[in-house]
Amino acid sequence: MRVALGKTDLQIHHLCLGGNVFGWSATAQESELVLDAYADAGGNFIDSADRYSEWLEGNVGGESETIIGDWMRSRGNRSEIIVATKVAKLTTRAGLAAANIAGAAEDSLRRLGTDYIDIYYAHHDDESVPLEESLTAFHKLVTSGKVRYIAASNYTAQRLAQALKISRDLGISEYLILQPHYNAIVRDEYESALLELAVKEEIAVLPYFALAAGFLTGKYQPGVEVESVRAEDMPEYMNERGWAILQALTDIAAQHNAPIPATALAWLRAQPGIAAPIASARTPEQLAQLLPIVELSPAQIAQVNAL
Repeated sequence: MRVALGKTDLQIHHLCLGGNVFGWSATAQESELVLDAYADAGGNFIDSADRYSEWLEGNVGGESETIIGDWMRSRGNRSEIIVATKVAKLTTRAGLAAANIAGAAEDSLRRLGTDYIDIYYAHHDDESVPLEESLTAFHKLVTSGKVRYIAASNYTAQRLAQALKISRDLGISEYLILQPHYNAIVRDEYESALLELAVKEEIAVLPYFALAAGFLTGKYQPGVEVESVRAEDMPEYMNERGWAILQALTDIAAQHNAPIPATALAWLRAQPGIAAPIASARTPEQLAQLLPIVELSPAQIAQVNAL
């Protein structure tokens, strides 16, 4: 199944594969097994960032991009894969100054082993740099053929609207894709002015943490201790509301005879403006839990929304 990505000419798989685990909780070899399984299932859309996975001791950032680049080179499939990566949050390439954007793009191109990036994100807003400066720097990458489309992650509706206006006033490339933190539990950031703006402007939305850092996979249950690199993120979800949402998705998954993760992603796809969710997997077995397409009824969507 392919989905049109907003105003771009890209046709994407219904699941964008998150690359944040590559070089972190998944070794290069384990990552390639997941990438192979994703491609074998028809997947064509991979999300990364220059910062992935700088936080692991001994890493410097760019590990995920390098793994993806090595995989594409060894499989000879670059033309079949849509690659998204980001700039602004790597310690050694922080912010959205024009020179930093240009340098970071070259670094990412080298690690990915390619001469173009399909989607290049501002990983977060940098209010210390004028929007005109960063947008012009992104535009230069587009006009040079090094980037196909530019995108924004972690922007407020107000700043995104300002960026769109500036791009149009200057006649330069504009953000066509948005990546917010959004899932069945974390809803305030997107379900407000950001949602309204995205729908109005036909901006394609690709939520990250689509499974609440793994909470909505179903492996976390009251009183059960789980060994995971993300277990420390769970307390914010382990409350009455979080457990209730997980239980609702569990019940709906059983009604469809579908995996809980695929059901949680189905809820996201049913929300306004969403093009595809982003979710990661450390193993092919985990990936298999994400891939099924589940069609929720209006009543099932409402059941989760009510919580």
